Amino acid sequence: MNDRLNAAVAQTAEAAEVEQSLYEVRKKIYPRAVSGVFAGWRWGLVWLTQVIFYGLPWLSWNNRQAVLFDLGARKFYIFGLVFWPQDFIYLTALLIIAAYSLFLFTAIGGRLWCGYACPQTVYTEMFLWVERKVEGERAARMRLDQSAMSGHKFALKALKHAVWIAIALWTGFTFVGYFTPIRELLHQVAAFDLGGWQAFWILFYGFATYGNAGWMREQVCKYMCPYARFQSAMFDKDTMIVTYDPARGEPRGARSRKADAKALGMGDCVDCTMCVQVCPTGIDIRDGLQYECIGCAACIDACDQVMAKMGYPKGLIRYATENAITNRWDTSRMLRRVARPRTMIYTAILGLIVAVVGVSLYNRVPLKADLVPDRAAIGREVDGELENVYRLQVMNTREHAHRYRISVGGLPGLRIDGEDEVDMAPASTRQVPIRLRVPVSQAPEKGSHKIEVRLEAVDDPSLRVNEKTVFLVR
Repeated sequence: MNDRLNAAVAQTAEAAEVEQSLYEVRKKIYPRAVSGVFAGWRWGLVWLTQVIFYGLPWLSWNNRQAVLFDLGARKFYIFGLVFWPQDFIYLTALLIIAAYSLFLFTAIGGRLWCGYACPQTVYTEMFLWVERKVEGERAARMRLDQSAMSGHKFALKALKHAVWIAIALWTGFTFVGYFTPIRELLHQVAAFDLGGWQAFWILFYGFATYGNAGWMREQVCKYMCPYARFQSAMFDKDTMIVTYDPARGEPRGARSRKADAKALGMGDCVDCTMCVQVCPTGIDIRDGLQYECIGCAACIDACDQVMAKMGYPKGLIRYATENAITNRWDTSRMLRRVARPRTMIYTAILGLIVAVVGVSLYNRVPLKADLVPDRAAIGREVDGELENVYRLQVMNTREHAHRYRISVGGLPGLRIDGEDEVDMAPASTRQVPIRLRVPVSQAPEKGSHKIEVRLEAVDDPSLRVNEKTVFLVR
C-alpha cells in the first residue's frame, strides 16, 4: 500500500514538474560577444545577404528596376528576364531546388542555413550588435536590466529601441520596394502619400522584424520554426554538427593554467561555461545535440579561445560527425564520408533539376500565343467564302518592341482576311482578331479540319510559335 502511495505521489510530482516547465516564463538570454573564424563567417554572410537585400531594388536595368515583382501588371522582372503568370512552373522549380539544396546541405553540415544565413539569425545578430553598442557587453546588460528605472536606463533603452525600429522600418520599406518601384515608393513616403496596402506591409514587415529579432529571438527558432523539429530526419551518423568531445573533455573541472590535468585525472574542459554564455539559444552543447542548437558555432570560437589560453589543443568543441567522435577518426577520414550514397543521390537529383531548368530558361522563346475560335462566327459564308473568326492572344515577353507576321496553312486556298502583321510593345500583351477564309469552290467537306497559325518576328526569325486549331465547315 505504501509503495503504491509513494508511486502516486512521485507521479503527481513529476506531472506538476512537467506542467511547470511547459508554462515556465521565458528567461532572457544575454549572449556574450565572441570573435573567431566562425564568427567572421557569420558576419560575412550578414553583410553579403543585407547588401543584396537592401541594394538589389536600387539597381536599374533597361530603364526600370532590375528586380521587381509587379503584381498589379502580373509581371516579374529579374534583370533581363520577364516572367508572366504562365511561367509559374519556374517558381515551382525554384522551390524544388531550394528544398533539395536544404536536404543536401543539412545532410552534409547540419543546420548551416540556420546558423549563418537564415533571416532570423541575420537580424538577431544585427539587433544584438546594436544592443551591445548601446547597453554594453553581457555583464553590463544584465546589471542594467536588474537595476531600477532611472533617466540613464530609460535613455539607453529608448536609444536602442529607436535604432531597432529604424532598422525594422527600413527593412519593411525595402521589402515593399520589391513589389512597388522603390524610387516611387520613397517619394510617396517622403510626401506622406502612401497607399493603404503599401503602408500596411511596411508596418507589418517592420513589426515582424522588430518583434522577432528584438524580442522573441531564440523563441522563434525553438518554438515557431518547424525545421528544428524535423532536422533529426535529415541527419545521419556522418552529418557534421557542432559537437563536444566528451572523451577528451571529461571529467571537467576548473584548474590553473599551470596545473597538470592528467595528473589531476581531469579532461580538457575547464568548466568555464563560455560555450553556454555565447550561445544565442542558451543551451549547453556539452549535453549533446539538442534541437535548440542552430549550428552557429559560436561555442566553437569561444572554446578554442579558452583552449589557446590554457595551452591545450583546439577542437574540444568542433564540427564533427557522430561516427568521427565515436571511432576517433581524423578530419580527412571524416571528410571522405561526405561523398556517401545519401549525399550523392541528393547531389545528382539537384544537379539534374538545375540543368533542366537552366536549359529550359536558355531555350525559352520570349513569345507566347494562344489561339481561341470565336464560337459566334464559325463556319459562316461571307462574299462567296467560308469564314472562321479567331482571337489570337499574343504575348511579347521581351523588353524590346517587335513586329510579328501572321501566316496560316493546312487547307488549300486558306488565307487571312485583313492585316497579317501586328506590332507589339516591349513586355506587352495584345488580342488580335483573325478572320480566316477559304473560297467556297475550294472548301473541303463538312466538319472540322486541322490548320496551323504561325507567328514570326519580322526582325528576328528565331522568334516564332505555331498554334494548331481547326477550321469548321458547315
